[in-house]
Amino acid sequence: MPISYQIDRTAALIRTRCYGHVTLNEVLGHFRDLRQESALPKRLDVFLDLHEVTSRPTAEEIRVSSKEPGALQGTVTFGWCAIVVDRDALFGMARMWGILAEGSFAAVNVFRSTAEAEAWLEAQRLKESDARNDHADLEP
Repeated sequence: MPISYQIDRTAALIRTRCYGHVTLNEVLGHFRDLRQESALPKRLDVFLDLHEVTSRPTAEEIRVSSKEPGALQGTVTFGWCAIVVDRDALFGMARMWGILAEGSFAAVNVFRSTAEAEAWLEAQRLKESDARNDHADLEP
């Protein structure tokens, strides 16, 4: 299967890597696998690496797959989502997916380099942590 993932439960982060020719059925299978994961964290941030994808999804496949994160609500809540692509056509498709799926995430952003994506994701996580700490300081 050209989709693999690792969940860092301590960091509440899922790293998903897609490679080769990826079909809609494989994407739907990935989300089905996530539904069956045991002991998912309550919330997960997402790092999605599409560098090695050779296929180009259709607009309909983007639309269908963009509903899957929302279908996992109740199982897991997604936070920040950083997507990495290096092909122009896939960049546009990833942005379209992000727009369609944005209600399922705190934010979705698409990048051309792993370093940029990692930096953005870490910055979002740090801001969120700082905000939580600020609120904790206000509580009696």
